[in-house]
Amino acid sequence: MSDKEKSRAKAEQVKGKVKETAGRAVGNERLTAEGHAEKTKGNARQAKEKIKDTFKE
Repeated sequence: MSDKEKSRAKAEQVKGKVKETAGRAVGNERLTAEGHAEKTKGNARQAKEKIKDTFKE
């Protein structure tokens, strides 16, 4: 996995987790949903890069 994409995926995961947790803490469903979506996007990006790495070898 390229370092740039790896760090981008991790950043999205962390940012999403923070938003999701903050949304739950204040009872904001929209913020919770945005955070969950962002975290899922980061997970998908990371999975995509792992698959690409697998086929490179």
